[in-house]
Amino acid sequence: MKKLAKSTVSLICCIAAVLMATAGSGCSILPRARIGSLAAPTVGTPFRDPDKLGTHSYGYLGVLCERNGIVYTCRGGSIDITHLRWNADYTRSLIDRTRNTLMKKGSGFSFNLAFETSTHRIQFHYPDDWDTLPNGQKAEIAEKAAFVIGPYLAYNATMWHEFLTWFGTHFIGVEPEFNSAFAWEDSFSNLMGTHLAVRAMKDEKRTYNCAMTIALNEELAALGALPSKTARREIEKMRGLWYKGYFVPYTYRRSFDMGLDNGYVTAVLIPDVAGCVGDAASYPIWTLDPLEEFGLSITYEIKPNVWEQGKIFRAAGSDRIFPETHFPILLEFARKEAAEKGLLFEE
Repeated sequence: MKKLAKSTVSLICCIAAVLMATAGSGCSILPRARIGSLAAPTVGTPFRDPDKLGTHSYGYLGVLCERNGIVYTCRGGSIDITHLRWNADYTRSLIDRTRNTLMKKGSGFSFNLAFETSTHRIQFHYPDDWDTLPNGQKAEIAEKAAFVIGPYLAYNATMWHEFLTWFGTHFIGVEPEFNSAFAWEDSFSNLMGTHLAVRAMKDEKRTYNCAMTIALNEELAALGALPSKTARREIEKMRGLWYKGYFVPYTYRRSFDMGLDNGYVTAVLIPDVAGCVGDAASYPIWTLDPLEEFGLSITYEIKPNVWEQGKIFRAAGSDRIFPETHFPILLEFARKEAAEKGLLFEE
């Protein structure tokens, strides 16, 4: 029965890969919802071996192909594979949507993350000579600009999720909510997903799902991924220091590193893990600076649309939220609250 089950899942994965390949590069299927895991060894948190993560699956086809959970790496710390995949797929979706909008000279677009009521509104500003550019040159600019704007939006949208949970927003009513806000693995996992998606989308020899599977496996190996038993043992050492509890844990250790200070997000590592050497890995955050070369720019505004938006507006000092302007203000607000609560975080 086990062999039959495995062969059936493999067949489903193959069919899903073929169907997704026939959808073309401009995929209109929205990324499916995924629920992340706290990196603490509590009820409902699966720790995965890095070689048993299955095959990446964009959308709902092939959902049985993936194995998600927490993987611990020597240089990348705890990686929430669900957060990583989610960010990767939104990166793909937003790259495609940006490219298509630019080619049509659309005014912009809006999007929402799964489970969320917040609306992300994007408005494009074109150079004066956009209409007179040859189609080939316009397509080249749209392609390059999409790979700037797409991952930038995906990363900021998923970090907005961390702000929402910090301010007390509930989504499906069962997750730990505040306890998962800015958890020590969130920012790094989110950003890692955007970088892997860009790598996968630039792989001209493979489908996106296949390229993402390979990119994820290669990156985890480069970061020094550990077996699940080792990962669970090491994080258990941090019980009482980084977290407490077994069912719904209280998380002491947070990370407010969004890369806003130096342009990089650095992983949070468990100290003194046997066999691990080297410094914590860092990924660069995405910026809109490269758009200046093309004479393009965007206005990015978030409409919170949550019960807690009054508190968010007061903390931001504005009733309109623009990430470039207000994320640093909201982050400083969260850091001050964390200090008042006696939580642990990087200074």
